[in-house]
Amino acid sequence: MNLPPHITSPGPGPKRPAPARTPVYALVGNPNCGKTTLFNALTGLRQKVGNYPGVTVEKKMGEVYSQHGKPIKIIDLPGAYSLAARSPDEAVLRDVLLGRREDTPQPDRIICIVDAANLERNLYLVHQILDLGRPVIIALNMLDLAARAGLKINAARLEKELGVPVIACEAVHGKGLVELRLAMSRAELPLARHSWDVPAPIARAVTELQAALVDADGRPPLIARAEALLLLTDFDSVRVAGSRPLSPRTGAILASWRQHLTGEGTDWSATLIRSRYDAINRLCADVLRRTREVGPSLSDRVDAVVVHSLWGWLLFAVIMAALFFSIFSLAEYPMNWIDAHVAALSGWVKGAMPPGDLRDLLTDGVLAGVGGIVVFLPQILILFFFVGLLESTGYMARAAFMMDRPMSRVGLHGKSFIPLLSSYACAIPGIMATRTIENAKDRLVTILVAPLMSCSARLPVYLLMIATLLPDGPQSAYKKVGLMFLMYALGTVGAFGFAWLFKKTLFRSEPPLMIMELPPYQPPRLKEIVRQMLERGWLFLKNAGTIILGISIVLWFLAAYPKHPDPAATPSQQIAQSFAGRAGHLLEPLIKPLGFDWRVGIGLITSFGAREVFVSSTAVVFSVEKFEGGKRADVTPVRTALAAATWPDGRKLFTPLVCLTLMIYYVFAMQCMSTIAVVKRETNSWRWPIFQTLYLTGTAWLICFLVYQTGRALGF
Repeated sequence: MNLPPHITSPGPGPKRPAPARTPVYALVGNPNCGKTTLFNALTGLRQKVGNYPGVTVEKKMGEVYSQHGKPIKIIDLPGAYSLAARSPDEAVLRDVLLGRREDTPQPDRIICIVDAANLERNLYLVHQILDLGRPVIIALNMLDLAARAGLKINAARLEKELGVPVIACEAVHGKGLVELRLAMSRAELPLARHSWDVPAPIARAVTELQAALVDADGRPPLIARAEALLLLTDFDSVRVAGSRPLSPRTGAILASWRQHLTGEGTDWSATLIRSRYDAINRLCADVLRRTREVGPSLSDRVDAVVVHSLWGWLLFAVIMAALFFSIFSLAEYPMNWIDAHVAALSGWVKGAMPPGDLRDLLTDGVLAGVGGIVVFLPQILILFFFVGLLESTGYMARAAFMMDRPMSRVGLHGKSFIPLLSSYACAIPGIMATRTIENAKDRLVTILVAPLMSCSARLPVYLLMIATLLPDGPQSAYKKVGLMFLMYALGTVGAFGFAWLFKKTLFRSEPPLMIMELPPYQPPRLKEIVRQMLERGWLFLKNAGTIILGISIVLWFLAAYPKHPDPAATPSQQIAQSFAGRAGHLLEPLIKPLGFDWRVGIGLITSFGAREVFVSSTAVVFSVEKFEGGKRADVTPVRTALAAATWPDGRKLFTPLVCLTLMIYYVFAMQCMSTIAVVKRETNSWRWPIFQTLYLTGTAWLICFLVYQTGRALGF
């Protein structure tokens, strides 16, 4: 059969029978259309946040009660401008709506959030979704911003033209929520009524693909038609784990038609996109009216300063300085409180339990592992609060826009700025944030260099080495700050350097072109910011803490067994002949050219689970057992022990050159099992985390070798 060039979805006709179960709604819309605000307003605290299996994309589900008191499930899908996926976020949206994901049921109904101030652009996604043949409700949001822009939308006319309910609302002010709940509570919803022209050369391809999707892939006819149109529009589609691939038959038909249309010189993708926009333009001409001419908006006037070539960068520097001051200064008080309570709990366990392996497992394995992660939670929460604040006000998009030019010089995308910024607190959320980068190569490069940004877990190592290197004194404070800044600068320069190298070799591609929307400025919504901060903090604890807890228990076992034959052996004697000590002796020939001995090697091995473990393992190895007021050994006694450590021939071990070399090692080395696990999940392959570990650790060894050997040759 031949599909006529003029494709029309079925009219409202007889209404669909009421579903047998409570319907599941999907919430979709363009980025910055107010979708998250509406989702939070509808569901309140009735939300569950996780990740889609196989891909690090947030999966948000919530409940809203109908007018009859029955719960209605809502899936908040990632924002996108089109079903033609260019990033993992958009791929998840497409696959859920098309029923390609086995882990998520295909939604029964769809709520399309439309930014009224940008109606034409938002209607492109709506137009694609209406093709699916599913009941749709359109939430016409941000009408207040549209009015300020001199735009008036005839919602009743739009509803009549499309044949679906159109609800006028302002989610940020809570307007229209009651009407939206009433529409969602309806037992029956009409199917869409919209039409648009598909050019004749492509209509035959749509027909054949639709038939193949029905017969070979088991798609319903309307879903099959919409997917056929999408396959012909979407040439370089992103696919993610968990997405069912096309059947061989459908894939062969698609490849054949693409080859045929290319041979005829038909730009099928542009032709279909243009045809959709022709229909959208006709619709907008009927429902959209400009009431008055308006001058530059408030956002435009503010942007004259915020993205200015001089004042914009000064403001950016002030904001970044405030961010880092908060992370490294304000977080110190809650971190000390957590550290003290974990130490007190460890002391209580030691007092309440008799000596033995079980007590040591709880104190040195479980509590030490959990405490090593929880202590950094304040920094993570502060970072997420700042990021949420900047995103909520609209500044984050401006920061990414400003950073695009300098980052493009090394081959990175402007959107890589946010993941790299997040990596200063922890590489795990930074790597998770790369899912907003459309280009797969740019995204992978950002993932590979993100661990080079000095995360908060490196701080204890830096502080210990700087304290050992520089004695306290009136002039030492400036030197310590300078050394700390040097470590952060070294990691940042290394990240940009490797990004440039990768883009010139392994991931050669055209310089990235950044096109992004600058949303209007909004007052910060603190309730939403705090909610997202707590959600992401919990995800951080769940994803990172559980992994490091397991590793800490394993490392405790390696340091505790086999037992020293002498029951009165000191901790240093016990660890010297343990599995960890033996591993340190095996590692010593490799690290001795860097100025490290087997005891430092044990610290390097144990800190592979978490960098901050280096300080505690070093305290044990060098027999630092001093506790004051129930608190764990601080930097001072550890520093004293390191300053007194020597080689067997009496030479000082931790010379200034060795301290500097060790800090440089931690700048570059991949000393974080949690990051490796997240990279594996994000890339769905062991190839890239293994490559990342090898190139970072190899670079660390090479640079440290050059620094140490050159320093010795110069007499340091």
